[in-house]
Amino acid sequence: MGQGGEITPPANLVRQRSLVEPQARARRNGHVGAVVWLTGLPGSGKSTLAYSAEAVLYPLGWQTAVLDGDNIRHGLAADLGFSLADRQENIRRTGEAARLFAEHGTLVFVALVSPLIAARDAVRRSLPAGGFVEVHVRCPVEVCRLRDPKGLYARADRGQIADFTGVSSRYEPPPNPELVIETAREDRHASVRRLTDFLRERLAVSGG
Repeated sequence: MGQGGEITPPANLVRQRSLVEPQARARRNGHVGAVVWLTGLPGSGKSTLAYSAEAVLYPLGWQTAVLDGDNIRHGLAADLGFSLADRQENIRRTGEAARLFAEHGTLVFVALVSPLIAARDAVRRSLPAGGFVEVHVRCPVEVCRLRDPKGLYARADRGQIADFTGVSSRYEPPPNPELVIETAREDRHASVRRLTDFLRERLAVSGG
């Protein structure tokens, strides 16, 4: 295992390449494939932003998918806990799934706490230049606690959840994200508009 949890495949495996070029997918879709990685504390609004942005872009013809952290842990990462090592592996698996989608022209929103800088950077390195858009959904832990939509902070405070980010486990904010959204300072509509405007400016292409 390499830097940030990267795994080197056996030497006898050869990566297969699609006969459909990325440029052709981009022309047909009207945008390049990419991974939009929303990271932030629990309760900061990552999933709300991801699903809301998808709801704006999909009717415009964009090919979209959302990989939500809770959904991932119901299947792909159901065997993982919340230790730092397990969190790193969760990010690696999610990043690999997102990369496969992006390679086929999809705009993939990943809504995941993903507290480790090294693990997020490993996903970035797995994608071509410009194919990873890191969005820091920044919100003070005090505000996240007040929201606490799933009651997780309260359970963590009672000792019912171990290794909970923001209470008993650290969060490493991205030092140089492509976009910062302050969900404690602007409403959902403003945040979604800023995100979708940014993506349309950065990723849209003219059709063939």
